[in-house]
Amino acid sequence: MKSICIYILLFFLYSFCGWLLEVICKLVDQHKFINRGFLIGPYCPVYGFGALSITFLLQKYVNDIITLFIMTMIVCSILEYLTSYYLEKIFKTRWWDYSNYRFNINGRICLETMVPFGLFGLFIMYISNPLFLSWINKMPISIIYFLSFFLTAILIIDIIFSYRIISSFKNISFTAHTDSTEKITAYVKKEIIKRNQYNQKRLLEAFPKLKVFYFKKDKKK
Repeated sequence: MKSICIYILLFFLYSFCGWLLEVICKLVDQHKFINRGFLIGPYCPVYGFGALSITFLLQKYVNDIITLFIMTMIVCSILEYLTSYYLEKIFKTRWWDYSNYRFNINGRICLETMVPFGLFGLFIMYISNPLFLSWINKMPISIIYFLSFFLTAILIIDIIFSYRIISSFKNISFTAHTDSTEKITAYVKKEIIKRNQYNQKRLLEAFPKLKVFYFKKDKKK
């Protein structure tokens, strides 16, 4: 149980660091704060899952920096591709699109993001994992248990609320009288801006390349 709780805390640390990195990148690029990610809280779970995947799956390559770099690129790219695919299937939306980038696969992943993934893996295995685990292991066991259960409960509540918010994009598309992806997307964005609901507008800012694929023909089924 202690080991599970330790890795839960490690997951949240990387989820927060990933969110912070995304926010800083947007701050530099657009000179304003944008709460990145699908969830309301300050965390991007895909970074947490990516870090844990690297930690568990690639430990045997830690003494081979080149192989570790390549395997991290592969593992993280698979995770990003599957995340994009299943979010599109569940919510009928495309949240990011690399179609305009060279060497992309179905617009879900591209070479330009794979290289940073590799560097991310090296940083995790050689620097941040030893540091984070040393911090966590210095905590009293009661604090480790409390934080892991508390943060997990907060995340579950956040997922429930965020699911309802994201589903509203699909519900708004029901009222669009068109079969065009571009027109449906434009309509959904216009309606969200008109309704002026913070969490919906936040998602538009966080994912400006959002595309809605809920066609009229789907609504008749």
